[in-house]
Amino acid sequence: MAGHGASKNAALARMRAGEPALGMIVRLARSGEIAMIAATTGHDFIFIDGQHGIFDKETIGHIALAALGAGVAPVVRVRGYDDADIPQLLDAGVLGIVVPDVNTPAEAARAVEAAKFPPLGRRSVQGSYLNFGFRPVPIGEATAALNAETMLVCMIESRQALANLDEIAKVDGVDVLHIGCNDLLVDMGLPGAFGCPEIMTVLERLIEVCRANGKFAGVGGDRDIGRQRRLIERGVRFITTQADSAFLMAEAERRTKALRGG
Repeated sequence: MAGHGASKNAALARMRAGEPALGMIVRLARSGEIAMIAATTGHDFIFIDGQHGIFDKETIGHIALAALGAGVAPVVRVRGYDDADIPQLLDAGVLGIVVPDVNTPAEAARAVEAAKFPPLGRRSVQGSYLNFGFRPVPIGEATAALNAETMLVCMIESRQALANLDEIAKVDGVDVLHIGCNDLLVDMGLPGAFGCPEIMTVLERLIEVCRANGKFAGVGGDRDIGRQRRLIERGVRFITTQADSAFLMAEAERRTKALRGG
């Protein structure tokens, strides 16, 4: 596979080595420079938010191409497990699909069908792939290589999903189970209660379930660096650092306060 020059997924490589993969959420940027910024600032992947951000597929394709060149994995959060754009995004070079609000193993299996080639899923094949620089590669080798480098992330964001966590974790083809803290806390009746005992218990369970089923544990929403570091020490491997807009706001505010003497 390496001999054919297939694009490698930097996030999966980190996690397979037992290290945390760090991702920058992209909601504001609309050009490939954001991928270069992510790489320069130590990120392993960019998390293009197609659920809450307004992106067209061509824009995502250009950002993904820049990300591949910069050595960071282009990952897209889609609108759901039945989002018809999933195959096209992957054909455009995207190396990871994040599926929000996965509540049952059946929904996780539907996501696998869309994102992975047979025998794992039902993704349709085409003649050549951007991930190989459009070089001709035997289709069996190409699909195996792309399956190995395509990361599927299922987000756990409800009490129903927690009740089904063990069964969701058993679905072959899912790589990451990712707790979306914001939505989950709302569903638990604890909006914004990051770090509360209830959510910390959930995260400990997530880590245990992922370890038992050969999945990677992910966490998003909680931006407290101390808690993020502790979760990494406990076994979380897929973590989003902050959104591009928040990084811009933080530095802009810091600079204006400094100049005003505040």
